[in-house]
Amino acid sequence: MKKRILVTGGAGFVGSHLCDRLVAQGHDVLAVDNFYTGDRSNLAQHLSNPRFEVMRHDVTFPLYVEVDEIYNLACPASPVHYQRDPVQTTKTSVLGAINMLGLAKRLGIPILQASTSEIYGDPDVHPQPEGYRGLVSVSGPRACYDEGKRCAETLFFDYQRRHDVTIRVARIFNTYGPRMNRDDGRVVSNFVVQALRNEPITLYGDGRQTRAFCFVDDLVEGLMRLMNVEGTLDGAVNLGNPTEVTIAEIAERIVALTGSRSAIVYRPLPQDDPRQRCPDITRAKEMLHWSPKVGLDEGLTRTIAYFDALLSASASSVTPFEPAPDPAKVDLTKVDLARTGS
Repeated sequence: MKKRILVTGGAGFVGSHLCDRLVAQGHDVLAVDNFYTGDRSNLAQHLSNPRFEVMRHDVTFPLYVEVDEIYNLACPASPVHYQRDPVQTTKTSVLGAINMLGLAKRLGIPILQASTSEIYGDPDVHPQPEGYRGLVSVSGPRACYDEGKRCAETLFFDYQRRHDVTIRVARIFNTYGPRMNRDDGRVVSNFVVQALRNEPITLYGDGRQTRAFCFVDDLVEGLMRLMNVEGTLDGAVNLGNPTEVTIAEIAERIVALTGSRSAIVYRPLPQDDPRQRCPDITRAKEMLHWSPKVGLDEGLTRTIAYFDALLSASASSVTPFEPAPDPAKVDLTKVDLARTGS
């Protein structure tokens, strides 16, 4: 059934991939973004499509549009970006949630909140189920994001109880893939860019802290299934890859896949950086019949191809609004040779 769907944060990493899927399904899509971390080039492939519209808007201010569904993805998600202006990060999470929930209430439509595994903090329960309440610092440098997202979840469930708004809350774990910002400070983007440039790869701490990396295509599938599941939900749903790897192992795999000459260097662990992060996705499997399909080597290969093309295009002075390189259309020879050791 054709719908008009609002995606806040639609020019961002995850948001733009979600827009791709929704447009491909024949929906009318309104992507809203203030372009603080989003990039118009992520949406360039849709700008001539009459079923697609992009609007510059900050969700901390009310938005008055007519739509059938809302995916609320608006918020900087990498520590580099959300710590740059922590007060604005909290406002985006909290005021953004209030404004989007108010719109959903007025229109009587469902709304999905992109929450985060960061609400679990530095967990003492492993892997993390949805019932775990977390171990989060309210005063540390990451608190603007962690506590902002926790408050947003509270607002969503209060709107469900008090105003009968149909809500969906996805707790998103580490996600990677094409269209990540190369300067966002996240593990995969940092390591890939450093490896492609043959620069030292920076590991924080001893490298034994763990993460579980989900490819963006799998995450988008999970978000769409969660939005379309029937009935009233009584809690959040974890979306992520339950296969756990150490940060050091990720660095080594990226070096191997790129054929890089990069050395690995160690730096002190940032404050409040979690030691372990891995989702319990039992609920997603049972409720959504969802689990990740893209293996780590395949996902890394596609991500490396994207960044390789992006860095080459940057060196050639690509115009700001030219579409970002499509990893499906770039030469994977370098990556394939690295994978086979040739």
